[in-house]
Amino acid sequence: MVYSRLARRLRATGDTSFSAYLQRLQRGDDKEWETFVNSLTTNLTAFFREAHHFDILAEQLRGIGERRPIRIWCSAASTGEEPYSLAMTLVEVFGSFAPKAEIVASDLDTNVLAQGQRGIYAADRVVKLSQQRLQRFFLRGTGQQEGYVRVRPELARLITWQRINLLDRSWPIQGGLDAIFCRNVMIYFDKPTQYGVLKKMVPLMREDGRFYAGHSESFMHAADLIRPLGKTVYARAENTNKQAS
Repeated sequence: MVYSRLARRLRATGDTSFSAYLQRLQRGDDKEWETFVNSLTTNLTAFFREAHHFDILAEQLRGIGERRPIRIWCSAASTGEEPYSLAMTLVEVFGSFAPKAEIVASDLDTNVLAQGQRGIYAADRVVKLSQQRLQRFFLRGTGQQEGYVRVRPELARLITWQRINLLDRSWPIQGGLDAIFCRNVMIYFDKPTQYGVLKKMVPLMREDGRFYAGHSESFMHAADLIRPLGKTVYARAENTNKQAS
């Protein structure tokens, strides 16, 4: 995978070997560094992927109600399907395109972030959505845009977009989060790295906050930080709550 993805960059830059390409990066070619990172990221996603999580989130949101603003961090936003699914869930729960809520959508890959922010998708990307959701949340393209849909502006306004590397020492994310979606990301990290990321994420959650992970991810090695609630949803561990208080 790495070979095939970087071989394209060698052809694009005219470098004749991987050593020459590595030297280009080490010389401080910032634009190529960004392209290099984007080339290596994996961006498999879909609207309402692992749909049970959105049902659980909807139940969580109803429990909070309108007594305070809600904050959600989608930490691996990819091309936007996941944060828009979160936004649709908010609208459906509160019956309004202007709930007291904020979604921060972040990713490492600048290309997919830009695509997500545009909110334009080929029609086959939304084919599994109900007609009710399609009519409520999307605009159909006409003319040259036929075969595409666009997220309605009032839905898009619920989301702010940022480039964040989960391996950075600090993140521009404020605490008090009701939910963190970090799904199918940790599988690419070893256990110590997973623990390090969780150690920074968990304190950002409210005491009753929820951490949503991918279906193939398990965090038995981080039992002092988070405890499972079932269906790859986690809460803060009891000792973490005591330390935070």
